[in-house]
Amino acid sequence: MSGPRRVVLTGIGVVAPGGTGRRAFWELLTEGRTATRRITLFDPEQFRSQIAAECDFDPLALGLTRQEVFRNDRFAQFAMVAADEAVADSGLGERESRLDHDRLAVCLGSAVGATTRLEDEYALVSDGGRDWLVDPGYASRFLYNALVPSSVASEIACRFRAHGPATVVSTGCTSGIDAVGHAQQLIQDDEADVVLAGAADAPISPISVACFDAIRATSARNDDPEHASRPFDATRDGFVMGEGAAVLVLEEYGHALRRGAPVYAEVAGYANRCNAFHMTGLRPDGAEMSRAIDDALDQARVDPAAVSYVNAHGSGTRQNDVHETAAFKRSLGEHAYAVPVSSIKSMVGHSLGAIGSIEVAACALAIRHGVVPPTANWEKRDPECDLDYVPKTAREHRVDVALSVGSGFGGFQSAIVLSRPGMAA
Repeated sequence: MSGPRRVVLTGIGVVAPGGTGRRAFWELLTEGRTATRRITLFDPEQFRSQIAAECDFDPLALGLTRQEVFRNDRFAQFAMVAADEAVADSGLGERESRLDHDRLAVCLGSAVGATTRLEDEYALVSDGGRDWLVDPGYASRFLYNALVPSSVASEIACRFRAHGPATVVSTGCTSGIDAVGHAQQLIQDDEADVVLAGAADAPISPISVACFDAIRATSARNDDPEHASRPFDATRDGFVMGEGAAVLVLEEYGHALRRGAPVYAEVAGYANRCNAFHMTGLRPDGAEMSRAIDDALDQARVDPAAVSYVNAHGSGTRQNDVHETAAFKRSLGEHAYAVPVSSIKSMVGHSLGAIGSIEVAACALAIRHGVVPPTANWEKRDPECDLDYVPKTAREHRVDVALSVGSGFGGFQSAIVLSRPGMAA
């Protein structure tokens, strides 16, 4: 009896703070630069946290049409640009006539969807007390796109004539990992040969900032935004909001082999769990995240001692970093002290649902280039966070097995394992 269908990653597209495209993204990470600044997308003066990692994004210059920009929220625009890059990177664009579009699927994640567009539309129809129920023409005819996160999957499916399953995953801050994990399962279950998988979010808007201000989850280091995101540092005071997208091309291994596609990594294992404990609270022993890690490693048939890089959730909140460090120790044992662990949120912020897929992209690039991104701004050791967090400077390091984890409000815990091509039997 043959084993499960193997899944490989053959294309990467990224829109992230500090530069659009995977090359600019990777340069930012390996140079240890931070993209966190004072918010410019609106006036943040009324908020406790006034900083974020914004994308320098011109959709028209990046190939979208005026009609596409008009009908889509910023988060969907991010996804479209990232998908274009991923498909081109994979070589599928050049061989589109050979692709069975009935076997092409879409699986995208988002935590807050079209929040920015919905907020703008609400302000528009509410302006001056006008009754939009009486005069519905006052609202945009594309208001529906702002109401449903599924609009992003529809746009990507239409863009590439993907007639297979189309799914949107919304599990908060683990959405990006979960979307890639679900895409892996679609291929393993023989429902698709190719999946455009990833996530996008554009949450830097007054309502989103107010949401996290209310629970004091974000950093208030407004006088020093470049150093505000400080995962695992003893002086951390919350996360810095970000935005962006990553779309990945996942393929069945034989399908990729037959068309001579370049392979970044194998998507070897995935698992998710829920702590069923508290909306924002985490037990300090890391048990829930550890279970997700253990299950992902088991699925990948990887010994914990073989993990050569851990891309941490590393949000920079007081409790998450302690919970996560404990989880690594539970799952990896003594090897947790030897393996490099880093958080790219220190450089690109926390883009909610999008960050998980952005971090998977970072893991694939770390495998390809043999470089581990740093944790920027790490300066003062926390006694409860005592692992090797690759402080400040990227490190040359062969990565054969990368583990990426995510943790989200609501108790969501996810883990995904990528391995160097050719390692699996």
